[in-house]
Amino acid sequence: MSPGPVVLKFGGTSVVDAEAIGRLVRHVSEARQHGPAVAVVSALSGVTDRLLQLASAAATGNSAAIEAGVAELQARHELVARQVAADPEGLTTVLARGFAEFRNLLNAVATLRDASPRSRDAIAAYGELLSSRIVAGACSASGLEAAWVDARLALVTNDSFGAAVPLMDETESAVAAHVLPVIAAGEVPVLGGYIGATPDGVTTTLGRGGSDYSAAIFGAALGAREIQIWTDVDGMMTADPRVVPSTHVVPRLSFGEASELAYFGAKVLHPSTILPAVAKAIPVRILNSRRFGGTGTLITGSSPVDGPLAALACKRHITVVDVTSTRMLMAHGFLRRVFEVFERCRAPIDVVSTSEVSISVTVDDDRRLAEIASELSSFADVSVERDMAILCAVGDGLRRDPRLASRILGSLEQFPLRMVSQAASRRNVTVVLQDSVAAAAMIHLHATFFARDAVTQPVHEGVAG
Repeated sequence: MSPGPVVLKFGGTSVVDAEAIGRLVRHVSEARQHGPAVAVVSALSGVTDRLLQLASAAATGNSAAIEAGVAELQARHELVARQVAADPEGLTTVLARGFAEFRNLLNAVATLRDASPRSRDAIAAYGELLSSRIVAGACSASGLEAAWVDARLALVTNDSFGAAVPLMDETESAVAAHVLPVIAAGEVPVLGGYIGATPDGVTTTLGRGGSDYSAAIFGAALGAREIQIWTDVDGMMTADPRVVPSTHVVPRLSFGEASELAYFGAKVLHPSTILPAVAKAIPVRILNSRRFGGTGTLITGSSPVDGPLAALACKRHITVVDVTSTRMLMAHGFLRRVFEVFERCRAPIDVVSTSEVSISVTVDDDRRLAEIASELSSFADVSVERDMAILCAVGDGLRRDPRLASRILGSLEQFPLRMVSQAASRRNVTVVLQDSVAAAAMIHLHATFFARDAVTQPVHEGVAG
C-alpha cells in the first residue's frame, strides 16, 4: 500500500504576498519529491478581518464602503496573481468572476440590511477561495503539477455557522470523490482551509484559526503520513517569545501536551487541530515557512523523557466568575445548573475551582457576561473579577513525577495566586493570577524550568503512572 500524502497547511503570513507564495511553492515542491502532497492555504494575511468588516458594512446598507472595499481587495489579489502566475490574464479573469459573486452577495446583504451568520460565513469564505486559486496558479507556474479543489466540496459540516462541526464520514466520502482523483493523477490538490459546506451545499466556516483544523481533517480523511503546519515561527516554543526573550523551540511534544498548550493560549496551533490527527495517529509538525531545512516541532503519540516540563502557555485578560450559595452548593444538581448557564450562553469555561460554599470559573469570552451573571444570580450570589490571567505549565513529566506540581507552585510563591488547578490528565498545572503580574510570573517560571543552564531535577520513570 502506497504511503499517504503529506498535507501542508500555510497560514495567512505564508501567503501574504508574491515572495511568501514563492517560498510556499518551494516547500510544496520539496515535499512532492518524497511522495504525494496536498496544500491547504489560509486567506491572504488580514483579508478575513476585512471581509467581515465588509459584511458589517453591508448590514448597514453602506454601498460606498462595499464598493471601496471590494475594489481594494480585488486590486490586492490581482497584483499578487500577476506576480506569480504563468497566465496572469487567465488567473485574474477567474478572480474577477469570484469578486463579481462576492460583490453580488454583499449587495444582497445590503438590500436585506441583515448579515446573518449564514451570510457572514458565505462572505468570509471568499478569502480562502481566492487565495487557493492564486496558490494553485503559482504552483503550476513553477512547473509543479497542481489543481485547485473547491474545499466546500471536500469538507462536509453541520450548519452551525461560524463554528461548524465537521461530519467526518461524509467528509471522507467527499475527499475520496474530489481530492483523491487529483492525487491519483499525479497532481497536488490546492484547497482553502477554514471553509466547508453542509450536505446541502451551504457554505460554512470552522471558526477563526480553522485552517489548521481543515488541514488535520483532510489529513485524517486521506490517511496522511504527516500534517505540516507552516507558520511564521520556528515551532512550538517553551513560552511566548514576546514575553520571554530566552524561549526556545520544543523539538517534540506528545499529542496531549500540544492539545493542552493550544487550548491554554499557544497560538501557533488551533486547539482542534490535534483531534483528527490523534484519531488516526498522524504526526503533526510545526514549521517556519520563512526557513528551509528546519525540523520545527514534531507532535506524536509520545514525548521524549528529557525534561520535567514541555512548555508554558498563558491566556491574558480573562475573567473570573465566583458563584456562592451556602444553601445550594451541596444540593443535588447545583453544579449542573451553574454549568448549564455558561453552556446556554456559549461561554466556554477554562478553569474550575470549588470550595465548601463557592465555585469559581474562568472565561475568556465575556461578551455575554451580564446575561450569565443575571441567570446565576437567580439562585446564587455572583461576583466578577476582570483583568486576570491563566498561566499553565504543561508536560507529561507531571504524570511521572507527583512532586513536580509542588515545585511549580513553590517557584510562584512570590506571586498572589487567585486559583490553582491540576487537570484530570495530570498533564498541566494551572494558576490564575492578576494579569498585571502574569508576564513576570511566566518569565520567572521559565527561568526556573527552561533556562539553558537551569538545574532541573530528573523526572523519574514509574513514580506515577
